[in-house]
Amino acid sequence: MASAGKVCHHTMVAGNSSPGELSLEPLILCKLCLCEHPIDKMTSLQACSCIFCTSCLKQYTQFTIREGFGSPITCPGTACTNQGILQEAEISALVPVEQLQFYQRLKLEREVHLDPCKTWCPTVDCHTVCQLETGDSALPVPVDCSACLIKFCSVCKNIWHPGQSCQGNQPIVPPEKGILLTMDVDACIKQCPVCRIYIERNEGCAQMMCKNCRHTFCWYCLQNLDNDIFLRHYDKGPCRNKLGHSRASVMWNRTQVVGILVGLGILAVVTSPLLLLASPCIICCVCKSCRGKKKKSVPPPTV
Repeated sequence: MASAGKVCHHTMVAGNSSPGELSLEPLILCKLCLCEHPIDKMTSLQACSCIFCTSCLKQYTQFTIREGFGSPITCPGTACTNQGILQEAEISALVPVEQLQFYQRLKLEREVHLDPCKTWCPTVDCHTVCQLETGDSALPVPVDCSACLIKFCSVCKNIWHPGQSCQGNQPIVPPEKGILLTMDVDACIKQCPVCRIYIERNEGCAQMMCKNCRHTFCWYCLQNLDNDIFLRHYDKGPCRNKLGHSRASVMWNRTQVVGILVGLGILAVVTSPLLLLASPCIICCVCKSCRGKKKKSVPPPTV
């Protein structure tokens, strides 16, 4: 089997050639779908010159955008030695405009999140990237937003509070409005309560798991759900019946969890006596093997 980017063989195609003659059309192997395609159905990457069929590359790019949190889209070839990265012009040719804009937004958010000298302005509807003073990022320092002219704390993102301890994170509005606004519980984009990475929720239930830090939380109130295996959080309080599943579905989920726990308990009860009965045999076998090793290690007596 030939490698990607090399002509595998030629197939005879009747085209515009004269009667009685056949034209040759080269076929190239795609290493993603392992099928051979004509050259006009293939796309070559600029960074590493690896070549794949356009259909596979489109599916790979769209999937990586959905799951990659704005990280660079690398060459899908497992044997790529150059570790090529898709250029933005290549991505725009492979995905719809809406998905390209979504990727650009995630990419910017990722860059700001990873840069210790940058942060987002917490003012509602501002969306400005602000520069932080270099130094200890754990210490609160005032940050000035050039767009809305707000001065906020670099740690808690509230209005700058000299001489006071930091409070919980809340989006703020300009001083002339004079109030603090809480985060919209029905917003489609929120930050993970642990790692602060931005998460977009298009559909599904309210129990969210951050793919970056694996933290599980409620989408509406951001409460920790890591230990709530029965989803009791949605039985009472402001998030009651807001899970997004029917009552029957929730009960079936709880039944499955209980069944797994009961099954593990029964398995432990059944296997414990067997292990106790088999322990003398196991100890005996271990002792025999140890004695055998000792006998082999003892040098033979010299005459």
